Amino acid sequence: MGSTQGSTDLAVVGAGPGGYAAAFLAADLGLNVTLIDPEPNPGGVCLYRGCIPSKALLHMARLIGEAREAERWGVKFAKPRIDLDRLRSWKDGVVHKLTGGLGQLARKRRVRYTQGRAKLLGSGSLEIQTCGGASSRASFGSIVLATGSSSVRLPGLTGESPRILDSTTALQLTDIPGKLLVVGGGYIGLELGSVYAALGSKVTVVEMTSGLLPGVDRDLVRPLARKLESAFEEILLDTRVARFEERQDGVRVTLEGTGVSKPKRTFDRVLVSVGRRSNSADLGLENTRAEAGKAGFVQVDTQLRTGEPGLSAIGDLVGQPMLAHKASHEGRVAVEAIAGRQAAFAPAAIPAVVFTDPEIAWCGLTEEEAKRQGRKVKVARFPWAASGRALSMDRTEGVTKLLVDPETERILGVGIAGSGAGEMIAEGVLAVEMAALATDLKLSIHPHPTLSETIMESAEVFFGQSTHVHRPRNT
Repeated sequence: MGSTQGSTDLAVVGAGPGGYAAAFLAADLGLNVTLIDPEPNPGGVCLYRGCIPSKALLHMARLIGEAREAERWGVKFAKPRIDLDRLRSWKDGVVHKLTGGLGQLARKRRVRYTQGRAKLLGSGSLEIQTCGGASSRASFGSIVLATGSSSVRLPGLTGESPRILDSTTALQLTDIPGKLLVVGGGYIGLELGSVYAALGSKVTVVEMTSGLLPGVDRDLVRPLARKLESAFEEILLDTRVARFEERQDGVRVTLEGTGVSKPKRTFDRVLVSVGRRSNSADLGLENTRAEAGKAGFVQVDTQLRTGEPGLSAIGDLVGQPMLAHKASHEGRVAVEAIAGRQAAFAPAAIPAVVFTDPEIAWCGLTEEEAKRQGRKVKVARFPWAASGRALSMDRTEGVTKLLVDPETERILGVGIAGSGAGEMIAEGVLAVEMAALATDLKLSIHPHPTLSETIMESAEVFFGQSTHVHRPRNT
């Protein structure tokens, strides 16, 4: 072992959205902070290989899609020519600007940033291995673990192959495959599948359950499923990949499913997107009283504290949902607790967004959850076909709905499917968190003509008083 450093207030292991949010708040509160991560600047998987580069490419896909759709309005564009090198460079430039900016913010806050990896040696003690090979041991008053998650590999896939992609390698855009198989119909597979379909790949999606986006309310999924049926070459539900075989002409796969007419097929690339697992291994948890459950999630209380005094954990490391904004909020709560403030992670609504076209967003209670819980709810839906703004955009496939407690009329959940749903869901989060009533949304004046009006009009539907939908209230 190398040198031993002196004790400082706080170490944050992992500089993703949860880690750097925790480190920055701690510095703002006057703590001496060390932030440790293998990347040259803060950002984590989200900024380097996840949320940000994928959204940059989805913006490109949306632009290509709108150019094609404009022909319906009498505006015809020539077929786009894809300069893959410039597209890749632009995507990388977005990442560099954001991560570089975070590096500057760390320096301004006097956060000590160490590029390397850390492992727990015991209570308050870390072994830090820098990317340059130096090793040191350091003690800290408190430690926050924020090491995130990694893509799950399919059983039977051994070794590395450039033809088998995950969410990270798919974003590198090494080429545009003629035929792409996406294994998994969750949000990552559908988002990246949409990108490659826009670039010109013939995309086939295989999903082992009976519907895309398992767990999401079916009425929200339907508008997207209809759109993807024309954008993708094929969507195979109730289907699994039984075998992979890499050959000279591509990857030969064997499919199993009741509706599979052609079980053996060859693809240029295969994107595996079947989920993510917590990065809780090799952290040295065994040297502490912290515990990880069967799924690898570190067990924490509402203040994100583990069973080891002075050791907290946040983000993908501690459980679902694995979302960047959840991690950021947890990071801030953990630091406030460390600083002695009253704080607890107990959200009533964590928003989720699928950034496809159309987008899907929801928060709070869903219909699927209400059914499982046997909970009575009243659902008020406003179809975007009745929205002037949606009509003017030629995006009438959407829907906005509220889940309302039938007795108290409190807003329990909000779901939106349609263009820009991700930008609209924050109002729903606020409504659920503030225990707003349907009357509150109905009486809040929304600007016209906007898509946000559909939230107000959904509340009007609940009362049977929507101006643009005649749907009398059932009493």
